[in-house]
Amino acid sequence: MKIAVIGGTGLIGSQVVKLLNASGHEAVPHSPSTGLDLLSGQGLREALAGADVVVNLTNSPTFDEASLEFFQKTMDNLLAAADAAGVGHAVILSIVGADQVPGLVYYRAKVLQEDILKAGPVPYSIVRATQFFEFIDAVLSWTADEKTVRLPATLVQPMAAGDVARAVADVSLGDPLQGTCNVAGPEVFTLDELGKITLAARGDHRTVVTDNSAGMFAAAPREVLIAKDDAVIAQTTYREWLAR
Repeated sequence: MKIAVIGGTGLIGSQVVKLLNASGHEAVPHSPSTGLDLLSGQGLREALAGADVVVNLTNSPTFDEASLEFFQKTMDNLLAAADAAGVGHAVILSIVGADQVPGLVYYRAKVLQEDILKAGPVPYSIVRATQFFEFIDAVLSWTADEKTVRLPATLVQPMAAGDVARAVADVSLGDPLQGTCNVAGPEVFTLDELGKITLAARGDHRTVVTDNSAGMFAAAPREVLIAKDDAVIAQTTYREWLAR
């Protein structure tokens, strides 16, 4: 099977490509570095030629209002090209609970991306994942100073990027779901608790202050980012990942 992985040189995409090729398929990474511009559509026809599946792992460069236009244009371009090329399955990566956080523009943009895919001409699958372990340091940095890190008590169920990639690869090799697969980490934390665990592991002596107005995730109601009972639960725990 030939799989075009758009965004195939990034954190998730590079691992998806590696997993698919290791399983005997032909996964080809595409990104601006390979000559593909999904916003303009340049290089799309060439990227999708002969592909059975397209996996779209591109992301908006910003979390603001511009993210809505980014996902509108890129999905319109991708689906038109995939339909013309006869691609039989389109897969995207989204976020668990995205439709439950209207206060976050970026989450609304991800829901827009999902809706465009659902209404499009290509059979599809959506993989919704929880927050990545790899992004926790960035989340802490948003509301930190020299002495404190301010974090809300929002519940999160993070997972390793490698486990996300495995879920995307598995779904891309199956029949189109015409629906959504949710994947999540094996543990639930409050974000302020996760901050304390992270700082301790880093030998960082700053104090975590619980502040339910701090940072992007303050807009998320307490439990909406937690996976429901139908989710696939990954194996890697946060402490295991930190120890690596």
